Amino acid sequence: MILSVSRRTDIPNYYAEWFYNRIKEGFVYVRNPMNFHQISKIDLSPKIVECIVFWTKNPAPMMDGLDALSNYHYYYQFTLTGYGKDIECNVPHKKEKMIPVFQKLSEKIGSKKVIWRYDPILFTKKYTPEYHLRAFEQIANALKGYTDKCVISFVDIYAKNKRDMQAIGAYEMDERMLMTFAEKLSEIAKANGMAIGSCAEKMDLSPCGIEHNCCIDKKLIEEIVGCKINAGKDKNQRYECGCIESIDIGTYHTCKNGCKYCYANHSLQSVMKNCNQYDVTSPLLCGMVLEGDKISNRKTKTLKEE
Repeated sequence: MILSVSRRTDIPNYYAEWFYNRIKEGFVYVRNPMNFHQISKIDLSPKIVECIVFWTKNPAPMMDGLDALSNYHYYYQFTLTGYGKDIECNVPHKKEKMIPVFQKLSEKIGSKKVIWRYDPILFTKKYTPEYHLRAFEQIANALKGYTDKCVISFVDIYAKNKRDMQAIGAYEMDERMLMTFAEKLSEIAKANGMAIGSCAEKMDLSPCGIEHNCCIDKKLIEEIVGCKINAGKDKNQRYECGCIESIDIGTYHTCKNGCKYCYANHSLQSVMKNCNQYDVTSPLLCGMVLEGDKISNRKTKTLKEE
């Protein structure tokens, strides 16, 4: 089993203590986002969990406790962009805080296991292509030797973020201009010793030297684990997504990063309501078992090919 922690919320940043408690107790409850009263109990035994994939904009709250994961394999998808607090409201200052955190994490666990995400890329009057190229190059220079790979994507407009995208004046570039822009990103990444891939992009960026990426990456997991993994494409993700199957233990509408482009939160009010239910000892993230809930054991199995 591959554990995703989490596409739905920033667990390393805001819920590290809860996560370590779940590891200690050996199981977690996850409420089905499509069926409120259906709860899955998931075994977190190291014998079952081949690899943990963390998604975060700030892993600092987790870093002092990483010894608790000594029996697990894992890697980080670390988002580090050039946006200010007008776009990523609660993310600490990038140059002063987050770049040093990235470097420290890489020194602790290795450059292969910390993947830099410069995504999603959106364009406004402030965040022009020229702005992104400058920011990307500055960050790439600072991360040289601290990561082996960079992942990019262009912002997708959903019903949940459309209003925010309109409010900040986000606009789209035509394909020809995007290809030119992407080629420059590719050149910067490679000049700093990084492979570069795209995340769930419909556009083929391979002429720019940008491969279709798998964020939950079978090849990388096999390198980390040290054996073959028998896993197929994640059918719950978009067609363009190359990720292999995983189990996500996050909860929607609980991320406090406040990013304008976010699709995982309905509103600030829904986030605050859910966060008020946060209990570090609860098997559920930002919630409790209620009358009428049905708890069932999630069928899991090892993916290792012996």
